Amino acid sequence: MIRFTTLFIVLLLFSFDTTAQNQGYNYWQQHVDYTMDIDVDTEKHQYKGKQTLVDTNNSPDVIDRVYYHLYFNAFQPGSMMDVRSRSIPDPDRRVQDRIFHLNEDEIGYQKVKSLMQDGKTLNPVTEGTILYADLATPIQPGASTTLEMEWDAQVPLQVRRSGRDNAEGVEFTMTQWYPKLAEYDYMGWHPNPYIGREFHGVFGEFDVTIHIDKNYVVASTGVLQNPEQIGHGYDTGGKKIKQPRGKKLHWNFKAENVIDFAWGADPDYVHTTAQVPNGPKLHFFYQLDKDSVLAENRTAEQQKAYIENWEMLPEYTVKLFEYANQRFGKYPYPQYSVVQGGDGGMEYPMLTMITGARSFRSLVGVTVHEAYHSWFQGVLASNESYYSWMDEGFTSFASAETMAYLFGDEGNPYRKTYGDYRMIVKSGFEEGLDTHADHFERNGVYGTAAYDKGSIFLRQMSYIIGEETFRKGMLNYYDTWKLKHPTSQDFVRVMEKESGMVLDWYHDYFVNQTKIIDYSVDSLSANGDATNIYLSKLTQFPMPLDVMIEYKDGSTEMFYIPIRLMRGEKANEYNMKRTVLEDWEWVKSSYSFEIPTSSDEINRIIIDPSQRLADINLENNFMDLTIEVENIEED
Repeated sequence: MIRFTTLFIVLLLFSFDTTAQNQGYNYWQQHVDYTMDIDVDTEKHQYKGKQTLVDTNNSPDVIDRVYYHLYFNAFQPGSMMDVRSRSIPDPDRRVQDRIFHLNEDEIGYQKVKSLMQDGKTLNPVTEGTILYADLATPIQPGASTTLEMEWDAQVPLQVRRSGRDNAEGVEFTMTQWYPKLAEYDYMGWHPNPYIGREFHGVFGEFDVTIHIDKNYVVASTGVLQNPEQIGHGYDTGGKKIKQPRGKKLHWNFKAENVIDFAWGADPDYVHTTAQVPNGPKLHFFYQLDKDSVLAENRTAEQQKAYIENWEMLPEYTVKLFEYANQRFGKYPYPQYSVVQGGDGGMEYPMLTMITGARSFRSLVGVTVHEAYHSWFQGVLASNESYYSWMDEGFTSFASAETMAYLFGDEGNPYRKTYGDYRMIVKSGFEEGLDTHADHFERNGVYGTAAYDKGSIFLRQMSYIIGEETFRKGMLNYYDTWKLKHPTSQDFVRVMEKESGMVLDWYHDYFVNQTKIIDYSVDSLSANGDATNIYLSKLTQFPMPLDVMIEYKDGSTEMFYIPIRLMRGEKANEYNMKRTVLEDWEWVKSSYSFEIPTSSDEINRIIIDPSQRLADINLENNFMDLTIEVENIEED
């Protein structure tokens, strides 16, 4: 663990500016050191916690108040999460009205008993899932303070992500389980109530000790520090296992430079491992006991398939990490755990919670998707509340191509992504990408924006600047902003530097607005041995165009139309002759160009043969002259 001195922090504030600039001034970010000790009562599903938090203020501001998240408080009748779940037009099927019907011993809570700053007692106020307290001594820029807290908690009956006794019988899914200091950045504090969407956190170090009954196996963020006292499949380094006396084991985990900490525990976990070459050690935790809740509800054939799926998963997960390290940047942590738990798939630093009773492809798919969050949420820790698409969308983009790689799929892996986007646009319910995650009016609209349109943002970026340049830009983005908190503007600036183009217009149209793209091939006119081709821009969203001409002799030729806003052009990325035409000025709705070929030698004209353009109407993107000969007119 690295401790920052005050002098080092001050120097760091200036040095960040040479590698990463955002928000218009020198980049900085806060830092936290958590030391936590919890004692679990497995029968009551409660625990007592102690936390020592060293909070370092790397901002230029004097901080006189702190905010904490108390996520478990959302699992109570009448909470904001409960009310929202019962009032939104398309509620999450995993929640609906379930929180409203929880009994006293099934609700979740985090009750803070005391909070002190450097030995002085504070007077915290709890409002739902947020606690705040005025500090006894404001934290000066570059200074640190120590906050000590004691609290009691009850783990809610599984209703969303966190909780106990999920549908597959996993007993503890401990996510959002501790009082977590809210993020403070260039926008100020982010004490967003927990409604059920995304999370944001401060990078820091975690030293967590979990006291729990000996028959439980624990999976966790971080690296186990005392394997010789634990066993349960952990590598003891050749040391003989010497478990302490008493009914409980004391699991001690440490994690460095992460934004959160999660763990799971169950008596029926099997623990296996796999090693990524030149990468992290992978851990897998899943239920195998024949008496587990999940096993009781399976046939012998289903149980056999379930076990085989989990036994094959490590091989595919190793390939995933090798592929991701090459394509998106090297995973920086020493381990990663795939843990059966939760209510679907949910990502946390160095760990994911997934439900396990799936087909093999589904099991791999959820593992791939959640693992990629380690890149786009765990390492590139954008504020998910405001930029959920920078995590979910980028993750979906990487997942689609990785699944195609792992299973040898041919064709376009993003076809469904574009289809879902076009469907939500036509529904009239679309909202802007930068809508706060909790404030979308429908769950389905949020999902399409964050997952689908966010993925399309990247795929269209590769269309605008070219695939090779885009891939270099993705790696550069990761290397520049890893272990920081980039915004969407920071991403665009990396791509501008990589491509030499101006790209703010694309961000403005696709992120800040809900304007749509619609280009069409309108008509041809024969001009002796030449042909004039006429195109239209039917909406206000300008994009460069790749227009491919397919001739009757089987050859093809590309005509590339930049837009002036770009102030540049991409390299030829097609294995065919390409002609760069004059810029299409965005205020003009029509465009024409001449090709030195007779119209009777043309078979087809196609806009964007790569299918990366999110054109809302594909039917007018091509002209087939073997059918539509009536579109040819003589001058």
